[in-house]
Amino acid sequence: MISQLPIDEQMETLKRGTFDIIPEAELRAKLEKSRKSGKPMKIKLGLDPTAPDIHLGHAVVLRKMRQFQDLGHEVIIIMGDFTASIGDPSGRAITRPLLTPEEIAANAQTYYDQYCKILDPDKTQVRYNSEWLRTLNFADIIRITAKVTVARIIERDDFASRLSEGRPIGVHEMMYPICQAYDSVVLEDDVEVGATDQTFNILLGRDLQREFGQEPQIAMFMPILVGLDGVQKMSKSLKNYIGVSEPPNEMFGKVMSVSDEMMPQYFELATNVPMAEVREIQAGLKSGKLHPMDVKKRLAREIITIYHNADAASEAQAEFEKVFSAREIPTDMPEIPISASDLKDGKLWIVRLIVSAGFAASNGEARRLVEQGAVTLDGERIADSGADIPIKDGQVLHVGKLKFGRIRL
Repeated sequence: MISQLPIDEQMETLKRGTFDIIPEAELRAKLEKSRKSGKPMKIKLGLDPTAPDIHLGHAVVLRKMRQFQDLGHEVIIIMGDFTASIGDPSGRAITRPLLTPEEIAANAQTYYDQYCKILDPDKTQVRYNSEWLRTLNFADIIRITAKVTVARIIERDDFASRLSEGRPIGVHEMMYPICQAYDSVVLEDDVEVGATDQTFNILLGRDLQREFGQEPQIAMFMPILVGLDGVQKMSKSLKNYIGVSEPPNEMFGKVMSVSDEMMPQYFELATNVPMAEVREIQAGLKSGKLHPMDVKKRLAREIITIYHNADAASEAQAEFEKVFSAREIPTDMPEIPISASDLKDGKLWIVRLIVSAGFAASNGEARRLVEQGAVTLDGERIADSGADIPIKDGQVLHVGKLKFGRIRL
């Protein structure tokens, strides 16, 4: 059922955390029309299943879609199984490698399992753009591309920079934004939501709908959430992310590493705390009335409650305080299996132990952790990255602030 809330209230909800709405006046008009007619708007989000894990950065856009659902509108997830075989060049300096159908199918299923933590699955329509893109013949493609100029395509910053630097652009890459725009034509959607790195693609959808005689979609852009390093966007490859499916204890520890300066943005984009209260928190931090540690714990509880529940959030806080305030080891930790054949005279190279535990991606990273004083074994700091360590069953390896494991022979 379409929400009968005053349009001003609906707009206030939908504008929360947005970077831009193009054009905002048309969104208001569409909301008014929908409320009067009782017909829901179609809200589109395109996902290319190129990475199997959803993190809080992805969730910023998904949470906006949930707001539309709660207001009674129809949410359509476009699973870009066809466009994923092209590879989105957005923000890329080089051509993205193509995915196989099997990789796309596996990633799409993993996406579904995770975004249902945010969206109401009973109110979410999922479409695969291969339904219409794969059936186009060459004459259809010519008809569609005739409505887009080369000059328009190379307005994209990444294409323009690659051209100026003499780096190659595949014709298939230039087709990607056209395919995404054509999705909007097929669906005749009213709003498309995406992160700011999708600005060109979404605005092209607006243009192409107009060329096909449709009412153009509203383009709603969400900011890109900065990752745990406080510098670059949240990304699994940069290891600065919080996954929506991570265990509560891991989520809590990661949130506690968010910089004080980033907390207001995380409250706005990643929690349900009312904006009036978020502004009070920001003012309290600035004045010194609120202690950053207490605010950060509140932030962690709010996030964990969304993806798990309130009890899990409280338990995660208690565990965090036990480990980091009382300097105790965690109640539960993963086991690190070590085979006797891996040992030489009962010893193992510390670097190999760290990598085997999965606490570092490479020998080089493990060496740096040791040299930075970030590694202890049974509470004893390891200072020599070349050391061979006597290994015993039950020892506790502690790497960095958050990683604990118990050795099992």
